Amino acid sequence: MKSVPRQRGGRVFYGWWIVLVAGAGLFFCYIPTVSFTFGLFSEPLSREFNWSRTGISLAFSLSLIAMCVAMPLVGRLVDRFGARKVIVPSVLILGMSFMSFYFLSNSLGQFYVVYIVMGLVGGGSATLPYSGVIAHWFDRKRGLALSLAAAGAGLGSLVVPPLVHAAIAGMGWRSAYLLIGLTIIVVTVPAVTFFLKETPQMMDLLPDGEVVENASAEKQSREEGISCGEALHSGVFWMICIAFFFVASSVIGCLIHLVPMLTDRGVSSRSAALATALLGGASLLGGVMAGYLLDRFFASYVSLIFFMGAGLGILFLWGGAVGGLVFVAASLIGLGMGAAGQIIPYLVSRYFGLRSFGEIYSYALISFSLGGVVGPVVMGMSFDYTGSYRLVLAAFLLVTLIAAGLMMRLGPYRVWQTALAEPTIA
Repeated sequence: MKSVPRQRGGRVFYGWWIVLVAGAGLFFCYIPTVSFTFGLFSEPLSREFNWSRTGISLAFSLSLIAMCVAMPLVGRLVDRFGARKVIVPSVLILGMSFMSFYFLSNSLGQFYVVYIVMGLVGGGSATLPYSGVIAHWFDRKRGLALSLAAAGAGLGSLVVPPLVHAAIAGMGWRSAYLLIGLTIIVVTVPAVTFFLKETPQMMDLLPDGEVVENASAEKQSREEGISCGEALHSGVFWMICIAFFFVASSVIGCLIHLVPMLTDRGVSSRSAALATALLGGASLLGGVMAGYLLDRFFASYVSLIFFMGAGLGILFLWGGAVGGLVFVAASLIGLGMGAAGQIIPYLVSRYFGLRSFGEIYSYALISFSLGGVVGPVVMGMSFDYTGSYRLVLAAFLLVTLIAAGLMMRLGPYRVWQTALAEPTIA
């Protein structure tokens, strides 16, 4: 007789505590602490060491490149050793890297080396390892759980920069760097070490809260999937990567150039800044909305809705939107950007399983990240050569529609992902 799962009544499913731990870790991960605070340190560093803005900015570019290069290795390590053994050392190194800036000398080389180290471990502190854990803990509510955890990074991106700005103003940039590093370590390391359980089987549970008599007997059947090599030879994988590269290029390109685009049209700088803030808020909302919908509808349809919405926002910008339409366009683009980030890990888990989730997800994440690098550059080059954003906006609209079409060609989920239905007695 197979072991019979049963519900544990009267208690909050521990998977939601996992989501809370992941959200806390992501609140202080690479994205809020490195990406969204980098610009705050540019002016004081330039004043202190007489460094050029270009020289300072290169450190962040090198960091992003390092993170993309290291991402597949991070995914492979997560699959082999578990998320906790990757997150804890990554967070420790990230925090100590920030703290080392307290002793920064007038050496751009030293500055670059530290940011490269941050990039190498950045993926281990961000969504990749946490998403794998959550995918193990949830099946029916996987989309919502992934999006709620990722909302931690979104909230961190809103909260951390103003706190760092206040720290720089009140204590100086060296102490601000030291404070960031200490906070990252003190908050994340204990939470992950003591409360992050890799799989529900460690607590005699199954995904979504079922309790099982013999967890080890059930574990193997619950972690089926294909290898990373098999995924890389799959047409579905490349359609996902191309689609999200296109979407990231479009929405992030619009985000980075939104303020100059609007002010060129006579929109006040205050309204342009408000539109940018609205785009960021809509991105956070879009992630949660997408997670909720993914648990109820086929992922291709959910993707189609958000991609078409982002395309409509780009269309409004292409048409010269001003006034209230600017805020509508920004909101639609933000919703699409937030949703895209949450749809990727969900698709990876459904189409390729959990066997090599970390490594497969890492490659898909690289495609999205590269899109975020390419989009703003292409948009800037287009403006420099044509004096307008219209041509590149038309191209972004086209590739966003292509991405929506690719989502509709993915086909049904893999069979093993439907195996988590109601248990039966043999």
